[in-house]
Amino acid sequence: MSPILAELLGTAILIVLGDGVVANVVLQRTKGQNSGWIVIAAGWGLAVTIAVYCVNSISGAHLNPAVTIALATTGAFDWAKVPAYIVAQIAGGFLGGTIVWLAYLPHWKATPDPVSKLAVFSTTPAIRQPAANFLSEFIGGFALVLFLLAVLSPTNFVPGSDLAKGFGPELVGVIVTAIGLSLGGPTGYAINPARDLGPRIAHAVLPVAGKGSSDWGYAWIPIVGPTVGAVVAAVFYNSVWK
Repeated sequence: MSPILAELLGTAILIVLGDGVVANVVLQRTKGQNSGWIVIAAGWGLAVTIAVYCVNSISGAHLNPAVTIALATTGAFDWAKVPAYIVAQIAGGFLGGTIVWLAYLPHWKATPDPVSKLAVFSTTPAIRQPAANFLSEFIGGFALVLFLLAVLSPTNFVPGSDLAKGFGPELVGVIVTAIGLSLGGPTGYAINPARDLGPRIAHAVLPVAGKGSSDWGYAWIPIVGPTVGAVVAAVFYNSVWK
């Protein structure tokens, strides 16, 4: 499999399981209805773990344009590969959102609130204040990349062992779960432009029963905020922390 296809499929897996747990919690008449934020945060952490395990050996499992751009900014990834990776990640997000729509097909009509339907596909702020929402996503993106670089540093593993390769995806899932539980309340912690944009496009074009606006006025925040935060974190890690 090519790294580009791996990024597409890996991101699709991430969204199927991540948006899937949101659908299970917020849509009406599901088995997991109203099971709460802990279930959502845990589900996203497990989604990331499984997606990273699936494609890590092929593409490096970025699954996130903010991570790809941050790594390229510090020279850890080839800029020439960035556009194809980002397109693949967004396409994977769209595919994953489409699969979730199909998996929960009867429940869209059973759910009267259009905002809850949009929340399955993309993030929405708890309190809509663009500057504060941007700051929240900036902090989340910063935390994600800083923790990834610091926790997965080779100095944390036995030299010459395969421990980092085998256990690394679980640590990535722990990081995402921690961010969700601690920093996810204000905006739903996109921390990943493809996780938000790909499914938001799916929401816009799919015949989701009773859907409302796709809220494009807010959509730039979960794209720009995490990306800027991720780049700042990568530069900070390489110049100060490392």
